[in-house]
Amino acid sequence: MGLWDVLRGQQRPKRPDLDHLFAVPGAAITLQTALDVRPTGVGSVCFRAAEGAASGSVQDVAEMLVEGTGKPQVERSVDSFGFTWFVVRGSADDVSGLVTDLHAVNTELEAQGFASGLLCSVVGFADGSGRRLGLVYLYKRGTFYPFAPSGPQTRDSLFERQVRDLLGSDLRIEPDLARWMPLWGAPGL
Repeated sequence: MGLWDVLRGQQRPKRPDLDHLFAVPGAAITLQTALDVRPTGVGSVCFRAAEGAASGSVQDVAEMLVEGTGKPQVERSVDSFGFTWFVVRGSADDVSGLVTDLHAVNTELEAQGFASGLLCSVVGFADGSGRRLGLVYLYKRGTFYPFAPSGPQTRDSLFERQVRDLLGSDLRIEPDLARWMPLWGAPGL
């Protein structure tokens, strides 16, 4: 960044810090004790894939990286908006392992030059009645928000705000509610 950028008030964008994902296991304990909401063992990474052989190669490497740990299953899907999702399925009792796998996928995509296409990571939760919750990590913002789908195109906003208030000391919560985008039909939720 040069002097001219400073004079015009432009700033260099902050680099995302994927290490914020490692706060999710602590948040999972808070959710379990306060709301009886438990991890499902499913998480996902959403990104806009580039065209061509390089994109397919990086996706294959990311899948092998996660599957190489021996435990989780990895699925790749493309949603109706053209975004690619890596869905990692592991043990519901191993949130730390799931977060490590999601971190590895994000890191590999970032290292291969696909950082600009990374959108979010989601860790799935549910309660005994089947109510679903996703803790969404916004890659470019370095913040989380809760997403609680209650139907095909509806969400439980009250529950989302309850989770926000509960996890405020565990996670960096996205303060701008306009950025709490619904992830309708997100794999793993």
